[in-house]
Formats: sequence, structure tokens, C-alpha cells
Amino acid sequence: LNRMSPNAGASYAWVGGIFNPALGFFAGWALLVASAVFMVSGTIPAATATLLLIDPELADNPGVVTFVAAGWLLAVSAVIVKGIKPTSYTQIVMTGLEILILVLVVLVAVIKYGATPAHPFSWKWFSAAEFTPHLFATGALTSLFFFWGWDVTVNLNEETKDSSHAPGKAALWAMVIVLLLFISFATVSLMVLTDQEIEQSSTNIVFAIAEKLFPRPWSYMAVIAVMLSSVGTLETSILQFTRTMYAKGRDGVLHPRYAILHKTWQTPWVATAVIALFGTLFLFLSSYFPTVNLIIKDSVNAIGFQVAFYYGLAGLACAWHYRKRALHSKHDIVFLILWPVISAAFL
Repeated sequence: LNRMSPNAGASYAWVGGIFNPALGFFAGWALLVASAVFMVSGTIPAATATLLLIDPELADNPGVVTFVAAGWLLAVSAVIVKGIKPTSYTQIVMTGLEILILVLVVLVAVIKYGATPAHPFSWKWFSAAEFTPHLFATGALTSLFFFWGWDVTVNLNEETKDSSHAPGKAALWAMVIVLLLFISFATVSLMVLTDQEIEQSSTNIVFAIAEKLFPRPWSYMAVIAVMLSSVGTLETSILQFTRTMYAKGRDGVLHPRYAILHKTWQTPWVATAVIALFGTLFLFLSSYFPTVNLIIKDSVNAIGFQVAFYYGLAGLACAWHYRKRALHSKHDIVFLILWPVISAAFL
């Protein structure tokens, strides 16, 4: 779809162009809602990680966590308004450091606990047959939240060199890397931690693993990894929100004010201000929840539904658009029709 039509609106523009503007509007609206809610679940891990470095006791206080999370949200928004180049360079540095730390944690965990794991390794961990329908549905929603964000590259295609190919390839590689990181980390989590330790660690599971692997202060590098990861993911979510809102404003689907670009930095600053405002509002509303854990759980489930909706529509749009051309090639039948349709049906 990106090769067909590089557009900052991505799913919104493609679904609207292939099916009809109303479906396109709702595909874009689902992304906007998911991104706004993500300002809560995306900033809170960054805030708890920050507080773990300052005063661990404050990391369980919803009010203090909310205040620090709002600070991160405003700081990231400021970087994004400044321009796509400082944003992308910041992302490269943060992601590079985060991946290095996570790979180190995984390797040390395998070396130290490979022979005496808390949970003996089993291929059943990866078998769909081990799920009940309820657990499978919960896992599917959670995984959608985990893996969501790889498609931000296609929202930036109008700001990218080789816009017809580079964003699509980047999205694919991002998905592969994220998949490997999550699966390997989930595996070593079970190897290193007992059920009780996993339950007690709540949103700080990375730190709980590092505490068992490294002496202090080296274990704090895991906290830094969580902080970098959360801030980086927050950055991608704001980018998706602002570029989708910009595309909708440009097309007249939303008010044209959202398509206004900053005169110097050429970024949709009005759309960025909107997501910063909504994010701050939702964060302070979430401070009334009794626990940080409950905030995360509810927002993750809400986001999973929104993502399933707009991903599913994009999959159907791809299959419908290429339905005639793909019949000339077995490769195209599989990757332009069957794969997107099966994905959309699953979602």
C-alpha cells in the first residue's frame, strides 16, 4: 500500500481511497484514539523507571508517577515539534542503546540460568494449543499493543527519501526485530523469575530480572533501557497521531488548522499541541485509579481493540486493491491477497 501511494495518513488514506471516505475516516480515527490513550500506558513506564533511579518508593504512587509522566510527554512533544531530523536522530540513539542492553540481559540470563531455570524451558510456551480461548484473546490483545508502532515508518513516508520503498522495508525489519526482542525477553523472564516474582514485579519486570543478574549499580542499566524504550515508543505514537491528523486536516476531513506546518521546522505543530494536551488530560484522569498496574492493564486492552480495527481494515483494503493484478503471480496471490485477508480476519 505504501508503494502504491506514499501518504502521511497511511491507513486512513488507503482505506478511504480503496473503499470509501467514511471507512477511511474511522480507520484514521481508531489510530488517533489509540495514540491518545497510549499517552497513559506509554509514559507511565518511563515515569516509573525515572522514579526507580531517584526514589524507588515513589514508583508505586499513582499521583507522583502521573506528574513525572506528564513531564516526559511534554519533553518528547517539544523534540518532535523541533523537526523530523532531531526526532529521528534521538530515536536512533535511544533504540540502539536499548537493544544493546536488552541483548546483554538476555545473554547473561541464558548463561546464568540456562542450567537451573526458575521454569524449565518447554516448547509448549510457544504452542497455541496450550491456551484457553480467554487466555488466547487476552494474549492477542496484549501482543497487538506490544507490537503496535512498527507502522510509524509509513506515516513518515512524505518526509523520507525513497518514499515508495524505504518506509515499507523499515516497517518489515522493525517488526522482525521487535518480535525477536519480545519473544527472547519473555522466554528469559520465565527462566529467571518465579511466578511470585513476576507477579510482584508488576510493571518493573525488566528491573526485577536485572536485579537477579547484575550487582548494583549495574542492574540499573535495565531501568535505563525501560526508560529509553518507553520514551522512544511515546515518540513514535505522537508521530503517528500528528501525521494522521495532519493528513486528515489537509484533506478537509478534519479542520484545516491541523494541517498547519511550523514556518521554521515544517512540522504539524497544532496537531502536536493537541496530542500533548489530550495526553496530559488523560494522565491526570488516570491518577485517580487505585494502582499503576490497573491503569496499564485497562489502557493496553483499549488500545488493542483500536489497533485491531485499523490494521484489519488496511489488510482488507490491500487485498481488494490488488485482487485483479495478483492473479498473474503466485507470489502476489499469497502476499497481496491471502496474507492480508487472513491477517484481517484474525484481527
